[in-house]
Amino acid sequence: MATKTTDNKGRIALGARFANKTFIVEEVDETELRIIVASIIPQRELWLHNNKAAMRSVQKGLQQAKAKRFVKHPPKIDADDCD
Repeated sequence: MATKTTDNKGRIALGARFANKTFIVEEVDETELRIIVASIIPQRELWLHNNKAAMRSVQKGLQQAKAKRFVKHPPKIDADDCD
């Protein structure tokens, strides 16, 4: 536990360990704040985090790519064109 004092604008320095991070600041009551390190998910990517099957598929593909396991005959993109 540490004691910190705010500056004249109400800011508290958390130290270099927390530099350039995003936080959620929750006011628990009049005398207590909860500061939580957070990550932001762009709205357009939120569907992936909410779709467990799609997320598993992406994670599986990333693991396969990392292991350099690629298909021998990739699909022909032009053949899938529905125009």
